[in-house]
Amino acid sequence: MDYLKIGNYIRNLRKSKDLTQKELADKLGISFQAVSKWEKGVSQS
Repeated sequence: MDYLKIGNYIRNLRKSKDLTQKELADKLGISFQAVSKWEKGVSQS
């Protein structure tokens, strides 16, 4: 699985909704650090 492609997809969707990483994290009930890691392809959890 290409985690960088997934991260780019998440980033593009987030930006298309004009959300910050923190705003997306708050909506999902997770930390903004988790969103950052996803977008960088560092973490999958």
